[in-house]
Amino acid sequence: MKKTLSPSGNPQGLSRRVLLGGAAAAGTLVALDVQAQPAPSNSASAPARSPSGKPFELEEATVSKLQAAMTSGKHTARGLAERYLTRIQELDRTGDLPLLSVIEINPDALAIATALDEERKAKGPRGPLHGIPVLIKDNIATADKMQTTAGSLALVGAVPSRDAFVVERLRAAGAVILGKTNLSEWANFRSTHSSSGWSGRGGQCRNPYALDRTPSGSSSGSGAATAANFCAVSVGTETDGSIVSPSAACSLVGLKPTVGLVSRSGIIPISHSQDTAGPMTRTVADAAALLGVLVGIDPNDAVTATSKGHAQADYTRFLDPNGLKGARIGVPRERFFGYHPATDALVERALELMKARGAIIVDPAPIPSAAKLDEPEMEVLLYEFKAGVEAYLAGLGDKTRLKTLADLIRFNEEHRDSELPWFGQELFLQAQEKGALTDKKYRKALEACRKLSRGQGIDAVMEKHKLDALVAPTQAPPGLIDLVDGDHWLGSSSSPAAVAGYPSITVPAGYVAGLPVGLSFIGRAWSEPTLLRLAFSYEQASKHRRPPGFAPTADLRKPTS
Repeated sequence: MKKTLSPSGNPQGLSRRVLLGGAAAAGTLVALDVQAQPAPSNSASAPARSPSGKPFELEEATVSKLQAAMTSGKHTARGLAERYLTRIQELDRTGDLPLLSVIEINPDALAIATALDEERKAKGPRGPLHGIPVLIKDNIATADKMQTTAGSLALVGAVPSRDAFVVERLRAAGAVILGKTNLSEWANFRSTHSSSGWSGRGGQCRNPYALDRTPSGSSSGSGAATAANFCAVSVGTETDGSIVSPSAACSLVGLKPTVGLVSRSGIIPISHSQDTAGPMTRTVADAAALLGVLVGIDPNDAVTATSKGHAQADYTRFLDPNGLKGARIGVPRERFFGYHPATDALVERALELMKARGAIIVDPAPIPSAAKLDEPEMEVLLYEFKAGVEAYLAGLGDKTRLKTLADLIRFNEEHRDSELPWFGQELFLQAQEKGALTDKKYRKALEACRKLSRGQGIDAVMEKHKLDALVAPTQAPPGLIDLVDGDHWLGSSSSPAAVAGYPSITVPAGYVAGLPVGLSFIGRAWSEPTLLRLAFSYEQASKHRRPPGFAPTADLRKPTS
C-alpha cells in the first residue's frame, strides 16, 4: 500500500488507522436501534446542548467510590445500572449531532444487577468490580441476547456459542455488563481512508468534548461512552493504537497490556501477534482495578501461558503518588514530537512536572528503529487478519453462512448502501490476496517486526539508558470528522509498543481549544506495575481530567491548558 507521510514522518492511513483492536429509564430497558445509521451532518453550527438538565449524580464516580456507596447502602447495583442506562438513553442518540457511542444495551443488565445485590446481602461482594457497570466493545463475544458484530451488518444474528474469556472474567468478578459500544467497523481494518468511529451498524460515533471531532481509534465507542459517564469503566481492544488513541482523544486513561497478559479468545481478531484487550477508564486506579480482573491464563489462547509469573491479582497495590521519584524516563523526540506544537508544549510541561516530582529525564532517548516498522507491520497484519477472521467465522459454525474473507467482501458489495456509503474495503481486498501463514514473505515480515521493535527498538533504548519507561505525546488533539476524505492523522506514538507486543498507558496531559491531549508511558514486556506507578504519580500531580461538555465544536478562543 502506498503511504502518505506526515511532516513528522508518520504514515497517515497506516498505523493510526490500523486500530483494533463493535437504555433505559429506571426499570425499563428500551433496545437501541441496531440497524444501519445514516451518518449525521458534519455541521458545527448546531446549538450546544447540555449533557443533562441537572448534575449527574454519578459523574466521574470511581470504582472505589461506587463500591463504597454500595457497601454503605447508599446505592445498589441495580440503582447504578438504572442511572447509567437512563443517561445513555437521554444523551447518546439525541440532538443534531448524536454521540452514537453505545451500539446495543444488554436486556438482562437490570436482572443481573438485582441478582448481584441479593448476593451481596447474602455473601458479601466478590471483589472490587461486584455490581460495577461496565461497557464492552462490540468485537468482544457475548453468548447472550446481545450481538457481536465488529460493527458490521454481516454478523448480525451470528451469536457466538460462548463468552469471550474476558467476558467470563468480568461476569465472575460480578461486573454488570450494560451493553456493547460502537467502534470503527472491523476495528478499522477495512479501508485505507475510513472515518474512525464509523460502523455500518452503529453510525458515526462522535467525541463528547466537541461533537464534530473524531473519537479516534477503533475503540471509539468505549472511549466516548466512558468519557461521557455512561458507565464506570469500559473494555477496548487494540492492535496498534486503538486503546490509547481514543483514550487520549477523550481525556481518559487507556492501558494497552503486554500481549499475552489478557486473553483474546472470543474477540474478533486482526492480528494474533499484536491484538489485546485492555482497560479504558477515567482514572489510573480504575485501570489498575479492571486490569486485575481481566488478566488470566486461558487454554483457548496459548500466548496467555507466557504471562505465568508476570500477571498480578491486584494491580492497585502498585499505585504510589510518589512513584516518579528516582524513576529514569526517556524522551524519544525523533519521530514522536514535532508534528503539533501545542501538543509538544503540553508534554514539555509534563516533563517539567515529572522532574519536579523527582524523575530523572533522559532527553533525548530515540528509539533506533522506529522509522522502519510500518512496512513489515502492515504485511504482518494483512496476513494475520485473513487467517484470524476466517478462523473466527469458522468458530461460529452454522450461526453464519459467511465463512471466508471473500464472503465478507461480497457481502459488503451486495450491501453497498449500508456498508460502503462513504469508504471502501481496500484493506479487505489486500488481505484477500495474501497466502497462508507459512509463506516466506509473512515469516520474514514477522521476524523483522520482532527484531526492529524489541531488540533494536524499545529494549535497545531502555537498556542503553537504564530506563524505567519512555514518554511521548500519545497523539495530536482529535481532528474533525470527515466522512468524505477520512481521518487526518498528524502523528502518534503507539506503534513501537504495539508491534513489540509491549505495554503502554496514556494519561490526560491537558487540552488544546478544549480538545484532549494524552501522554503515553511505554515500557518493556510485563512492566505494567511500573507503568501504573508512574502514570498514577503523574496523574495525581497533574489532575488534568475533566468531564466533557458535549460542545458542538472546539472553542478556538481557549488557549492550551
